[in-house]
Amino acid sequence: MRTDIFARLDREPEPPKIDAPRMSRHRIALFGGTLAFYLAIVWAVLITSWLVALDWKVMLFRPYQQWPELHPFLDYYVVLGQRGPTAVMVACWLGWRSWRQHTLRPLLVLGTSLLLLNVTVGAVKLGLGRLGPHYATQIGSAEMFAGGDIFPSGHTANAVVTWGILAYLATTPRARRYLSAVSATVSLGVGLTTVYIGTHWLSDVLLGWAAGLLILLALPWFEPLIARTEAWIFAMRERWRERRGGARPAPVSDTGPQPVLLPQSMAADGLTAEAVTAPAEPVLPAGHAAGVRARAHTGHSARPGSMPAAPAGVRRPPPHTERGPRAGSPARPMTGG
Repeated sequence: MRTDIFARLDREPEPPKIDAPRMSRHRIALFGGTLAFYLAIVWAVLITSWLVALDWKVMLFRPYQQWPELHPFLDYYVVLGQRGPTAVMVACWLGWRSWRQHTLRPLLVLGTSLLLLNVTVGAVKLGLGRLGPHYATQIGSAEMFAGGDIFPSGHTANAVVTWGILAYLATTPRARRYLSAVSATVSLGVGLTTVYIGTHWLSDVLLGWAAGLLILLALPWFEPLIARTEAWIFAMRERWRERRGGARPAPVSDTGPQPVLLPQSMAADGLTAEAVTAPAEPVLPAGHAAGVRARAHTGHSARPGSMPAAPAGVRRPPPHTERGPRAGSPARPMTGG
């Protein structure tokens, strides 16, 4: 019973069960609508439709010249869409949550979303090769397949995914609503800031919003893979702990009898080690005084004129039976029989 109690105390606390978002019908419908919007933006730019004409109107309006007082603030605000700083900030928060909840799911979800972001957005950027507003060569042209890499907007898509992960991992509906509003506001502001500075077309930002939202909506499909990865990491940790624990030398049990050294005087009297119950006396060379032997055995100094202490287990006869009355004691008078 006591062993079971200590085993339960030594066991690590189990991580809390957090329900992952499921791929419901509403979520599937939203994913399909976002994908249709994504493809419509790409098609409208490819055929140089009215959307491309709107891109040029906004670019020639030059918002950074219309409101120059906003430029210093927006130069710092756009950092909220850069992949490196935002990933570090969100990873620190999710790392603390993983440590508190004894689970790796928050960090694994962040890593999966960033991997999907780099693969999907990066592939479309390089495949379409659109030039940015500052490098446009012909007014009214879509500037496609010209070696650029700005369609869709990476800043906008990264802002949607990085800050949207906080809402995706929220544990209560109320926190999910608040974090969804915050992430939408931040990503909307980052996208419009890139248009204000002139680094992206308006259609780049629209496609970036759609690309980031598609990644967040598709994350439930990757939850089984995330769960298997987490279980594998924990299993590898347990194996490493077992190997580390098995490399330690086992403690030596102190149950066997210890050897006892007998002094020469006791060996001469025919005593054996089994008859000695006191601590062993170190063996002294022959010729040492009895007082020295007594000090070595008892640990106390022998006073001059005192009798040496007898070793344990040996009974000394009374002194009056061998030597008569002690010196200095009054002699008893002889009385008649």
